[in-house]
Amino acid sequence: RMSSPLPGSRQGHLDAAAAAHSDDLRNGGAAYCESLAVITDDWVRSLFEAAVSEYAPAKSRFALLAVGGFGRSELAPWSDLDLLLVHELKGKKTAPAVEAVASALWYPLWDAGVKLGHAVRTVKEQLTIITADLDSATALLTARFLAGDTDLADEVTTKGRASWDKQSGTFLAALRARVRERQDNAGDVAYRLEPDLKLGHGGLRDVQSLKWAHQSGLSILPEDLVELERCYDVLLGARVALHRATGRPGDILRLEDQDSTAEVGGWNDADDLMADIAAAGRTIAWLVDENWGRSVAIADRLPDRAISSGIVLRNGEIELADGANPVADPTLVLQAAVAAARNDCRIGRSTLDRLHDEVEPWKGTWPVGATAQLVALLLEGHRSIRVLEALDQRELFARLLPEWEPNRSKPQRNAYHRFTVDRHLWEAAANASQLVDRVARPDLLVLGGLFHDLGKGYPGDHTIVGMELVRQVGPKLGLPTADVDTLVAMVEHHLLLPDVAVRRDLTDEATINQVAESLGSVERLDLLHALTEADSLATGPSAWGSWKEDLVNELAARVRHVLGGGNVAEVTWSLFPDASTLMLMAAGEIAMHRKDDVITVVSPDSAGTFSQVAGVLSLHGLDVLTARAHSDEQGMAASEFRIILPEDGIAWRTLKTDLGRALAHQLAIESRLVERAKTYRRRRRTQALQPEPPQVVFHDGASSNATVIEVRAVTKIGILHQITKAIGELGLDIRHATVHTIGIEVVDTFYVRTSAGELVTDKFHRKEIQRAILHAAT
Repeated sequence: RMSSPLPGSRQGHLDAAAAAHSDDLRNGGAAYCESLAVITDDWVRSLFEAAVSEYAPAKSRFALLAVGGFGRSELAPWSDLDLLLVHELKGKKTAPAVEAVASALWYPLWDAGVKLGHAVRTVKEQLTIITADLDSATALLTARFLAGDTDLADEVTTKGRASWDKQSGTFLAALRARVRERQDNAGDVAYRLEPDLKLGHGGLRDVQSLKWAHQSGLSILPEDLVELERCYDVLLGARVALHRATGRPGDILRLEDQDSTAEVGGWNDADDLMADIAAAGRTIAWLVDENWGRSVAIADRLPDRAISSGIVLRNGEIELADGANPVADPTLVLQAAVAAARNDCRIGRSTLDRLHDEVEPWKGTWPVGATAQLVALLLEGHRSIRVLEALDQRELFARLLPEWEPNRSKPQRNAYHRFTVDRHLWEAAANASQLVDRVARPDLLVLGGLFHDLGKGYPGDHTIVGMELVRQVGPKLGLPTADVDTLVAMVEHHLLLPDVAVRRDLTDEATINQVAESLGSVERLDLLHALTEADSLATGPSAWGSWKEDLVNELAARVRHVLGGGNVAEVTWSLFPDASTLMLMAAGEIAMHRKDDVITVVSPDSAGTFSQVAGVLSLHGLDVLTARAHSDEQGMAASEFRIILPEDGIAWRTLKTDLGRALAHQLAIESRLVERAKTYRRRRRTQALQPEPPQVVFHDGASSNATVIEVRAVTKIGILHQITKAIGELGLDIRHATVHTIGIEVVDTFYVRTSAGELVTDKFHRKEIQRAILHAAT
């Protein structure tokens, strides 16, 4: 930005708009946009008048129109200026004259740093273009006269809108297809860590498209138009704040810009900003889908079909039957929801409005039959989510379950979670419904999916808070004490299986016994096992994969054996080394083998072997998911590394050569890692909260034959090499290791023994281990 803006410069206009408008954009950005548009109008008019007076031939006709976002007076600070210069010139010298006027208008704008969307056309040319180009046609729908010949401007806008009306059916279909395409490509504004405020599903363009469709005859309820405008203004305010915070154009609200955008826009913090965006985006997406869905004509009007005494299926929607009374029978709201999910249709708007007006909050014990209806709804799986969203949009779900309110549209600002808290819980319950054949109590499984993260909307540890909430909610639902206790245990332990599976040694008796003691019964284990999968799938792609699924399944199988009365020693057989690795060790030579995403290295046992292999993998840009180590009495060692396969594959021959050199102590791993770090492109932030300082924790009792050390730190080039090198330098033998990356942090667990094969118990030795690892991690 220029430090001393010149009159007529873009920066001068931005400063003037900011001075004319409050910095509080939280309640909407329309006022700022209009202020900037008015200032810009005056500037562009003066340029137009100067260009026409100097270069336009006598008796020529020119008109300048603002189109697109400029036409709607929706100018964010760094928006494009979309201008249409219409002319009517006759004679052989038309082209030079038009070019002279256009150049005199465009160049001052370019020189001021404005990005232009510009066109120069006759009325006939413009009308020809809009018959075949949706973008040009929609841009003209909101065209605004700026300067010049008013009759010429009226002619192009009037004929343009007539052309739109003539092709309304074609344009409606094209607009609907665009909405679907944006939903597939840009995702939902409400659920993206970094939402596209303009093109995301539930974004600004969805509202604009619906308004264009409305001009073509799409019926939209007046109250929907009001609500769309309110939500639109929220997103517009966020977009203005984003431009002002970054000083550049853009519609994607990056994580690193969210704090500054919130500050500039008047939000309390970035969490408030993202919560407002999520709520607005959800409402826009719902209203857009609702109104487009209602635009589909019903060819044959079918007679009402009774679903229950108070619910009917009428013209493809669930409605309250004549005489149904939600005040007398509060369960009608859930009956309607179950019917909509089972018939894969919407609840009618008149019914939703009536339920909104008549259903009071359920503060005490639920009405008889209501809990069964909730379970039935959740068992409908993903068909229930659209219905739950409709109930939530009319503020009904939180009336039934007041404890739900703090979770509504609450963002989880990290790349690990793809949904807001409430949507995550609905997704988890829907996933759980697909796994009910694995458990004895399907009802508790789907309720556990719905409630396992209920505490996230409240201050404090979400697990502890969630347990207390479920203790309150369970009796309200009329659940017996034993069922409430099971649900509380599901909340308490919902992370137990995945955490143990990826951070502990499943061949250790202590691991299996501790999980068995925590759960206490096969019934709870089966519920937790299914909930783990449902929860992980609802979290995001990085939370579940074949390697994690295999580990969780293996852990569950071993714990089930013990809970069923089996001996723990019978299930703690080693997963590594397998038969093929034992054969390689018996040969007594260095060997390297790769199968898919697993690399196995066998070599004579010596201090630092594990660290050297980890260093070479890091040099080749390979991220390690899990690692195992083993040594035998014949002096041979084996290590196994499961890696994330790069999209461009692995240069195995080169990697194998470097591994051999490293094991022969012929590769300068340290200096090479330093060189790679200098050229390494830093990872972008993937979580809102700043990571905690590195931590080193000893977990006594977590293993029957090793000392367990857990390390948490920010990931960096060669961190596994550095940590394991520090462990080796202190005379420790790594028996087993797991490496787990969550966003920008790693959680590494090492099972170690002294060189004499003993546990690490000396306090001084432990402090030195902690000192060395912290140094390596920082």
